[in-house]
Order: sequence, then structure tokens, then C-alpha cells
Amino acid sequence: MPVVAITREMGSLGKDVASGLGEALGLPVIYHEVIDPVADRMRVRRSHVARLLDGKAGLLERLTADQTSLFIHSADQIVAKAQEGRGAVIRGWGATHLLRDVAHVVTIRVCAPRETRLRRMMERLGTDDAALVAEEIHRNDEAHGAIVRRHYGLQWTDPEHYDVVLNTERVSVEKCVEEVLALVRSPRFAETEESRRRLVDLAVSARVWAALRRSPETRNTTATVASRDGLVTVSGCGTEEMLKIVEVAVAVPGVRDVAYRPGGPGDPRPALH
Repeated sequence: MPVVAITREMGSLGKDVASGLGEALGLPVIYHEVIDPVADRMRVRRSHVARLLDGKAGLLERLTADQTSLFIHSADQIVAKAQEGRGAVIRGWGATHLLRDVAHVVTIRVCAPRETRLRRMMERLGTDDAALVAEEIHRNDEAHGAIVRRHYGLQWTDPEHYDVVLNTERVSVEKCVEEVLALVRSPRFAETEESRRRLVDLAVSARVWAALRRSPETRNTTATVASRDGLVTVSGCGTEEMLKIVEVAVAVPGVRDVAYRPGGPGDPRPALH
């Protein structure tokens, strides 16, 4: 099941590349499909989630936004989509970083110089207000960068985080699709038993984190949770908190046992190991 994860800059034609890949591979392109279940889990409006992702949220929305819940519940949805039998092209949502360690997932960044993106967006929106469009692009870029830094500790524009970076100022959408298809079909990105196991481990970890976030007893935990072949290991918390985590985790599908490793305070960012 081929899985392609794409991140893109506004005006880079990344949406077109994703659509072309979906058509060529006969796979669904996942983006909007994640918004509704995440909004339901967070008990907020769909538009609120969309504005946070696009950098359009106002000051009050940003100050009151539950960014950790947004990350945890979207990660749960994204890994589940990647695990579905037919495969997927997943656009945005940090999927390139979330799925980076799964060997059969191809991770792509689509970009273009700011001037090119500005021109394209002005044409698309039918406006000659360059300052307004430039501010929209800046907000979108800043929102994307902030999300990746907060939850992955990475600079999203660094090329080493991707299998390939495509600049659509110099490479057409059609050629971008061809380049990615060559990777998808290469032996290097063939699905293996180990890569499937890694994806299952990610899925179990994501489900556990989502369950912990939903439970009032564990929603604020900073413990570290990792999964391997159905064995979930909890560390970075005290015994009393661990017992509450175990109670939630054992009820999650795919968890066959929970182990405790004593340690100090955990990483406040969920580690989907």
C-alpha cells in the first residue's frame, strides 16, 4: 500500500502535485477528511481547526487553542489513514514528520520562491493587492513552522527532513508527479514486514495518546508512551499516575500489555514511538 506524505507552501502548487499523485496511483488524497473528526474530538467548530492550521486564527483563538489536543488527535487520524489497506496521499497535518520513520512512506516537500508564490496567489485570488496576499502567505508559513517546531522540534524548511524537495518554479507539476512516482515504485520504498510493523506501532501509540487525552484523569500527563508489537511502555511519571495511564491504555485496541519504566519528568511533547 503506497503512502505519500506531502508538505507544501502556499502558492507552491503542492495541492496540484498531491492531486496528480492521487490520480496516478488511484489513491485518495487526505486533507479535509481529517478536520471533522479532529473538531469532534476537540469539541470545537470545524472552521476553528481550519483557521488554526492556515494561520488565520485571531489572537483570542490562538490564546485559547488546545494545540496539544490538535496534534494528538490529528496524529491519530493521520496514522490511521496511512494504515488503511489501499494506501493514501496525505497532504499536510505534519504527516511528513509523523511518518518519516516508516520505510515505505515517501515524504515530499513542494516549494517555490516567495515571489513566485506571491504572483500565483494574486492570480488565483484575482487581486492586485500584493501586500494583502504577502501577509496571507506569511501567516500561513509562520503557522506551519510553529506547529512543526512545537511538536517535532524541527525547522520544516530544512531539506534533510524529506526524501525529495521539489521546486515548482523550475519543475512542472507533471514532472514532480513523475519524480515521486519513480520513488514510490522503487525497491527502496517497497513495503516490508518491518515497515508495516513500524506503522502498526505508530498507530497503537497514537491511539493510546488520543485515549489519554480524552480521559480527565490523564489528559495533562507529560509521561512518555512508546509501543512495540503491542507492548506499550510508559515512563517519565510516578507510580500513581502510571496506574491511571495503564487503566486507560489497556482498553485501547492493539495494546496487549503495558510496562512501566520509572524515570524523571517526561517530554511534554507526545512521543509517538
